[in-house]
Amino acid sequence: MIVAEAAVSVAGRAPVAAARIADIVHAVLRRERHRAIISISFVGRDRMRRLNREYTGRRGVTDVIAFALPSPSGPLAGDVYVCGWAARRAARRFRVPFRQELTRLVVHGTLHVLGYDHPDGDGRTTSPMWRRQERYVAALA
Repeated sequence: MIVAEAAVSVAGRAPVAAARIADIVHAVLRRERHRAIISISFVGRDRMRRLNREYTGRRGVTDVIAFALPSPSGPLAGDVYVCGWAARRAARRFRVPFRQELTRLVVHGTLHVLGYDHPDGDGRTTSPMWRRQERYVAALA
């Protein structure tokens, strides 16, 4: 069994307490039995638009982007960028509480850092990663 030791940092203007964000990441890491160093950064829509264009080649604002970073001799490492503006917009659109949507994005980014992925398009919300994510959201939101 891998002990889930983790270092989580939260940067930017987090819309909820940084400790809450760290707790979400730690819970996912414990349940996934992974050690990781993860940075969660909250960015505005302009910065997220630039990140999306630069790293995915897509236009517009996205809600979350995650990068797994090379770590040859230690725990996994990754950076997760969350756009609070996009999270609020999605929460209204899907008629879910903002806190739930924010939890979904933090979990989503964390799972990407751990190596999970999903298809684009219609298969996204029925993929194994999405189902795993939603189990975490139900337990943590």
